[in-house]
Amino acid sequence: MITGKQLFSTLADGKLTVEIAATSFPDPIGDQVLVQMEAAPINPSDLALLTGAADLENAEYLDGKFVADMPEPFYSAQKGRHGLRLPVGNEGAGTVIAAGEGEAAQALIGQRVACLPRSAYSQYCISDANMCLPLGDVSSEDGASAFVNPLTALGFAETARMEGHSAIIHTAAASNLGQMLVKICKEDDIALVNIVRTAEQVELLSELGAKHIVNSADEDFADKLRGAIESTGAYLGFDPIGGGKAVDNCFRAMEQVAVAKMDEYSRYGSNQEKKMYIYGRLDMSPTILTPAYGFGWTLSGWLLFPFFQKAGLETMARMRQRVLRGLTSTFASSYKRKVDLEEMLTKEAVTDYRLMKTGEKYLVTPKG
Repeated sequence: MITGKQLFSTLADGKLTVEIAATSFPDPIGDQVLVQMEAAPINPSDLALLTGAADLENAEYLDGKFVADMPEPFYSAQKGRHGLRLPVGNEGAGTVIAAGEGEAAQALIGQRVACLPRSAYSQYCISDANMCLPLGDVSSEDGASAFVNPLTALGFAETARMEGHSAIIHTAAASNLGQMLVKICKEDDIALVNIVRTAEQVELLSELGAKHIVNSADEDFADKLRGAIESTGAYLGFDPIGGGKAVDNCFRAMEQVAVAKMDEYSRYGSNQEKKMYIYGRLDMSPTILTPAYGFGWTLSGWLLFPFFQKAGLETMARMRQRVLRGLTSTFASSYKRKVDLEEMLTKEAVTDYRLMKTGEKYLVTPKG
């Protein structure tokens, strides 16, 4: 058994407590491996446990710890985790220093791997060998983000094929994941409509070779979005924003393009199937939908692990190998700042990475 620092999040009595604690890690058994963690990104998906909707401006910050009020309705909405001391950090990379007796685990001893332990903000973690990706000569920093964003972006392309679509809409398209999706869709010959917020983001995606880029800040945004949908036939979309009218904007444009192609009027709208997936909550406000696109639409959630269950092991293995081949190209990630476990809990860092700004991801280095 080995001891090291690990980060935990607890929600109780209306307060969120995030702290570093000394933890003893058990010896791995079966197909488990013990990974000495070297790098772990802070993704939007990590913030649900790490910060949530807590009042971080007025929190109490101590060495290796902060305590913040969690306002309503967000506190009551998370009743299932009240009082639970939860590890944080979905993914990361490091070196396997011990392994269980299983063949898959034994094969990884001494190797640098990317892993998905759900406890990556830690000096050590236990991971299933089947959820480890050997990195070879790729550094832990380059391999730290090998799972969540790359496999999510690939999952969108796979979902489109599984559901018979040849074009996709992606909101918040200038994100790290969005840039990966641009490259994937070029490689896979999938038409992609990219919705961004600034002229700088238009330029960024143009340099990556994106063909259909729509700036939501433009006065003619709605016209340009309709034009992009008409050109591509994109009636499937993926949205990480969640709140506000991002989904509504896409459904409206899809329906307007579809209605323009109808031979006769129908009070129920077009027969065109329109589908949007929400896969994140960058905006915590309610999702606004309006009665402007008939009844031929579907709004659903998209999560990586349920997708894996649906796609099957063969598809998952193929996706992982594709990620490994492209870790320093198609699936490369960049970071604004590197912080150790103590630094990531300072007010300066927490209030910054909580904003989830495009191109400003943090990387945690648990070893310091």
